[in-house]
Amino acid sequence: MILPIRAFGDPILRKVGKDIDKNYPDLQELIDNMFETMYSANGIGLAAPQIGLDIRLFVIDVTPLAEDEDYEDIKDELKDFKKVFINAKILEESGEEWKFNEGCLSIPDVREDVKRKGTIVIEYHDENFVKHTETFSDIRARVIQHEYDHIEGVLFTDHLSALKKKLVKGKLSKISQGDVSINYKMRFPK
Repeated sequence: MILPIRAFGDPILRKVGKDIDKNYPDLQELIDNMFETMYSANGIGLAAPQIGLDIRLFVIDVTPLAEDEDYEDIKDELKDFKKVFINAKILEESGEEWKFNEGCLSIPDVREDVKRKGTIVIEYHDENFVKHTETFSDIRARVIQHEYDHIEGVLFTDHLSALKKKLVKGKLSKISQGDVSINYKMRFPK
């Protein structure tokens, strides 16, 4: 089932997610719905707060990037890189900070350069509640960091300079009022 994505200004996007356990109601259905919602919006990541749940769950699928010539040198790593992250905790961020033009399904039509460290070590449970501790680099780390921010109540716009924040303030206001053209289901703040 395709769920509406919460728009900028919804208070749920600022909540820190709670840990869940393997008995969380209808967990596999929720995960399936999140992937379906993400795909219908042409996204590569989606976090539970974006669909109105303050829990520590996000999904990513960067497989489409394997076809992008910008990622030719890592296309094998990106191919079939589809993961579920439950109760994730970033243990370490390292390496050079690098800029990348980020966007967000909750903040349509806003894209800005964000600096993030190049490598992360993250601990998480998969959809079967198997615990993993893994290291990721490149665009995979970037997407994970972006979605991880969501379960921490942080949006990519929080990483912008004061000047950039001023420049996008009008767009953000319009989004929170529902004044945006999108081709996917979205729920705007009341």
